[in-house]
Amino acid sequence: MITIGIDEAGRGPLIGPMTIAGIGIDEKTAQNFKLMGVKDSKMLSIKKIYLLEREITKASDNFMLIKLSAEEIDKRFDNGKNLNYLELDNMAEIANGLKGETVIVDSPSSNTEKIRRYLLKKIKDKKVIAENYADKNYIEVSAASVIAKAAREREVEKIKKELGYDFGSGYPSDPKTVQFIKIITENGKIFQEPYKNFIRKTWSTVKYTNYKTLNLFN
Repeated sequence: MITIGIDEAGRGPLIGPMTIAGIGIDEKTAQNFKLMGVKDSKMLSIKKIYLLEREITKASDNFMLIKLSAEEIDKRFDNGKNLNYLELDNMAEIANGLKGETVIVDSPSSNTEKIRRYLLKKIKDKKVIAENYADKNYIEVSAASVIAKAAREREVEKIKKELGYDFGSGYPSDPKTVQFIKIITENGKIFQEPYKNFIRKTWSTVKYTNYKTLNLFN
């Protein structure tokens, strides 16, 4: 039996894409992944993530990756979707595109039954499991998290090279990221190419920085 695991990386950053990955594996491959040391990517160094990604994708060609740009994420409300449903619709696309009888997703909400029911309407002829911390509890989802994280990190490094600036992780908890947003807001570059292509301008940290620059909070 083949089980599909699906997870994302980059849901919360200010900068760069969200990547969503899925992989379908049988029980033997799952055991091999455990022996390799595959686990939730948040528990791994970036060096280990890249190493495991190579081994995972060599072991199975039944995987799929979707990248959602900052612009696509900012436009989610144009289609009447919040971030959860944007993510779920892409998870369903991945599930439908892979071989497997069961799909396990790392739920973006604590209401896992609501998530499961939504996905059941979108995913054809597969059993669906939606759980919090699935990336820690299911090796299939751990493997998907590694693929997603590796892809996200490569995209971030490309963005840094294109912009010529090390903005850190891209997350709002990172002072280097927030400082970068402040700089390009104050000099007006946030609205210019290529900067505007990579910044999630609907994020509250970006909005607040823009408001402060316009003296609306002074």
